[in-house]
Amino acid sequence: MTDFAAAREAMVDCQVRPADVTRYAIIEAMLWAPRENFVPRHKRPVAYAGTEIDLGEGRVMLEPRVLAKMLETAAILPGDLVLEIGPATGYSTALIARMAEAVVAVEPDETFAKQAQELLAGLEVHNAVVSQGDPAKGDADHAPFDVIFFNGAVETLPDGLTDQLRDGGRLVAIFADNGVSQCRLLVRSGNAVSERYMFDATGAILPGFERPPAFVF
Repeated sequence: MTDFAAAREAMVDCQVRPADVTRYAIIEAMLWAPRENFVPRHKRPVAYAGTEIDLGEGRVMLEPRVLAKMLETAAILPGDLVLEIGPATGYSTALIARMAEAVVAVEPDETFAKQAQELLAGLEVHNAVVSQGDPAKGDADHAPFDVIFFNGAVETLPDGLTDQLRDGGRLVAIFADNGVSQCRLLVRSGNAVSERYMFDATGAILPGFERPPAFVF
């Protein structure tokens, strides 16, 4: 029988800390969250492996190192309101909720959205809401956000999504372009948005953020 508590500590000590993730809030959240609850039951023995985990329906749980480094990039503070895009089963939502004031998550798949909300309720996470909807539209009703966090990769970013950031707000996502995938940080300053490369990373393209097919004569 797998000792998940020991596996959780090993994940943090052998995958997360060596990746230069230094924020205590991230370390604490990853030591707390039972990652095994958020994967298919038959994959629980490998829940803490240093790889992506297939969740089905073309979705994956990000590699622990990648997710931790993305959270480090987001620099989430205790008073922050966070919009999460594509939470799938809600593991990343649980981590963010542990660090932020509140999390609003938009998940395109109805089954995943329901599962995520149930798992978060089971962990008594009361400052996160997962709703089924079109993630490309964000959540204008609860904007502006301090952070917009993509739990996966995008090929294109819809116009107007950065408008849901407050001044000084951050957007973190894996950008996939012509075979190159990298985590980037976007920061809003007034009406301008700056963009910075952070590190190489891979992840499944989130539904709604695929590049439209090129027209061919």
